[in-house]
Amino acid sequence: MKVLLLEDVYKLGRAGEVKKVAPGYARNYLMPQGLAVLATPGAMKMAGRIKKQGEVKRAKVNQELGGVAEQLEGKRFTFAAKASETRRLYGSINTQMIAETVSEEIGVPVEAKQIESQPLRMLGRHKVAVRLTVDLIPEIEIIVYREGETPESALEEEEKEALRAEEALEEILEDEAAELEAEAEEPGADSEQTEEGALPEEKEEEAEEDEEA
Repeated sequence: MKVLLLEDVYKLGRAGEVKKVAPGYARNYLMPQGLAVLATPGAMKMAGRIKKQGEVKRAKVNQELGGVAEQLEGKRFTFAAKASETRRLYGSINTQMIAETVSEEIGVPVEAKQIESQPLRMLGRHKVAVRLTVDLIPEIEIIVYREGETPESALEEEEKEALRAEEALEEILEDEAAELEAEAEEPGADSEQTEEGALPEEKEEEAEEDEEA
């Protein structure tokens, strides 16, 4: 199904563009939300005007939120959580929790749907994008640390875990290299000698000489 976008739609297109989408997506989301209409000949006559209006609106919003995007880019937010010895959380840090914390910190409303992330279920550092507009998507840093400890302890634990994983990988690679080296040192079938100590080719030559004699 082809639709004409009336508004910018993240990961789909900008106002005034025609996009092919699944019928269910169009009928259940885009059209009810006023984001698109069917791309009929009548609707297509408005495409140019919708595109220009979208550009003006987009430029205005980008200008308004440009400072917010700069403020958020690279900013660190911390969350304390209960976790097991394997660093897995008893629960998760979801997009609603992140949105509320970001909104409170910067003083600008941010909705959960603007947080580009799956629920965070492990201690440590996480990179998360915040979709302010289709053009402004700053990336923030989320540090999830164990309750009763500090954010720095979570980062230290994460670094130790990464180091252990790297050492384990190096050990595996060394073992594989040793196995390959051992296999390379084993004599091949081509170099095997007969019971008398002569190579198969030499035995054939001796047999031919005996026949000629």
